[in-house]
Amino acid sequence: MFLGTHTPRLDEKGRLFLPAKYREELAGGLVITKGQERCLYVFPVTEFGVIANALRAPATAKAVRDYSRVFFASASDETPDKQGRITIPPALREYAALTRDCAVIGANTRLEIWDSAAWESYLAEQEDAFSAASEEVLPGVL
Repeated sequence: MFLGTHTPRLDEKGRLFLPAKYREELAGGLVITKGQERCLYVFPVTEFGVIANALRAPATAKAVRDYSRVFFASASDETPDKQGRITIPPALREYAALTRDCAVIGANTRLEIWDSAAWESYLAEQEDAFSAASEEVLPGVL
């Protein structure tokens, strides 16, 4: 499970240090792809496989086909180097508007990589709704 918020920086080669607490879990490889709200999703290879299997069935709905095409076409498999860095491909950096300061957030089964300013803006917009959420949002959970 991925938790917390971390603030690494991209270097001039588009490399990012993974949070130290997740390096062992991701050492065997990971997949980076486009996520919603212009962030990047980072999945351990095994978790990405679970998603790929779920999307393997023939897609009769156009929205599912469209989503799958973008999701898989933009995916990049990466292996962290010995220092725990991954290279984020230029097209993915452009999609998420990543320049230097990043926010890497834990999102349960994945990490998300955001431009720091975009993350702060998103969080500011969502925190009031989060604090006001009632049981109807997550029935039986909270």
